[in-house]
Amino acid sequence: MPAAQNSSGTILKRTAKGAGWIVGWRMATRSLGLVSTLILARLLLPADFGLVALATAFVSSLDALSLLGVDDALIRIKAPPRAVYDTAFTINLIRGAATAVLLFILAGPIAQFFSEPRLANVLFALAAGSVISGCHNIGTIDFRRDIQFQKEFRLFVIPRIAAVLTTVSCAFVFRSYWALVAGILTGRVVLAVYSYVMHPFRPRVTLSAWRDLASFSFWTWLLSIVSVARDRADSFFIGRVLDARAVGMFAVATEIASLPSTEFVTPLGTATFAGFAAAKHAGGSAGETYLRVIGVVAALTMPAGVGISLLADPVVRLALGPNWLQAVPVIEVAAVIGTTTVFGIISNSLFSAHAYLSVLFRVAVMSTLLRIAMLVLLVPPYGIMGATFASGIGMFVEYLVYVVLTCRRFGLSASSFFARIWRSVLATGAMAGGMAATGLGWAAHPGTAFAQIVWLAGGSLAGASIYVAVLAALWAGAGRPPGPETDLAAFASGLVRRRRIAAHGDLAQAIE
Repeated sequence: MPAAQNSSGTILKRTAKGAGWIVGWRMATRSLGLVSTLILARLLLPADFGLVALATAFVSSLDALSLLGVDDALIRIKAPPRAVYDTAFTINLIRGAATAVLLFILAGPIAQFFSEPRLANVLFALAAGSVISGCHNIGTIDFRRDIQFQKEFRLFVIPRIAAVLTTVSCAFVFRSYWALVAGILTGRVVLAVYSYVMHPFRPRVTLSAWRDLASFSFWTWLLSIVSVARDRADSFFIGRVLDARAVGMFAVATEIASLPSTEFVTPLGTATFAGFAAAKHAGGSAGETYLRVIGVVAALTMPAGVGISLLADPVVRLALGPNWLQAVPVIEVAAVIGTTTVFGIISNSLFSAHAYLSVLFRVAVMSTLLRIAMLVLLVPPYGIMGATFASGIGMFVEYLVYVVLTCRRFGLSASSFFARIWRSVLATGAMAGGMAATGLGWAAHPGTAFAQIVWLAGGSLAGASIYVAVLAALWAGAGRPPGPETDLAAFASGLVRRRRIAAHGDLAQAIE
């Protein structure tokens, strides 16, 4: 058991470090995107953004429907031979070319359907981008296999910077939507070229090892189709039954509500997939690693999600304005339900790492059918709140099933699972109760922008203080057992130690 704990601890540390780089990448992307958007908004017309957004949405949907998952398969396979890498590269190349051909065939009909003739030329250009993406060096998948996400950060951030610079420069010169297209293509070209600079592997065109990837790719393809249907069902029903304004309101509200998931849990899912695969290859305890990851992430994301729910009113008033107040109740409900995301994403990563793809497919189909049924029942009478509850019910049931299946498949007891999260759940409940009782949470307080800022800052500080105090008290009362508090304390002390070492190093250089 100590050996298993040491193994899971090592994997957890490497996964946490990798997750930090992924989160850093998302923050860098968000920052670059915000800066470029603020500049482009003054140079281009809204119609320019809409045209390119429509084109990229269609391309991304087509990509999702043809996703074969060969990259994930390479991570799952222990010590894959060169032929598997070459075959994966060839499959990606064929997929990129096939997507380009479909775009060329469908560009005209799509432009006619939307009564937007300019759309065809944009799709033609993006078709070339699909071919370029297919040429990406498959050797860079080793960065994820070896949980070296700092290298992947470098791999993706340089092309992103190049894309932003190209877009802004072309916008200044041409004042046209082609600036956005040029930025997209530049990013893909630089990424493809830089992938060969970052990794020495040189792929060859062959399909000799297709059997080694066939089972993985087939299930991944089925999963991608079901996922597209599940994730797009909300917008389809709202747009069909209500109107475009309701679609926008729901989309923005759910984006705000899911911030802890999109900015932390989803990147961590990418890191834990590689971590679980590494643990499997090393013969480590998958169950123990899973419990430790769940405990740590739940301790961070539960209070964050409920906190967004509690303070939805000032967030909407400050960030979006009074015209968006209808989004407040959607955020309040969706953010609380979104705290369960950690269980679904981490369980999904564990099942994917162990190639239990048929299980994932069955759960995804069940979740999709349930969500569609709930949307049919709830959207017509209750509008976007009906859609919120419908998607929330589907999400909650899906993640509950994942937890049950994970415990059964990996020999975990319900008591061991709840032992990792019960203190976080109680501390989060105490935070919500305290803020609601004092009027800081789940309340509307119209006022000046300054008053909203004070309220938001005060509520955030009060909520964090209550949560930390109650969590620490519960942990101390339980005898300070090993758990998420221990892991978080270890990570914090390690971070402080590294900062001190870095500070001493800077001081030594300054003295020299």
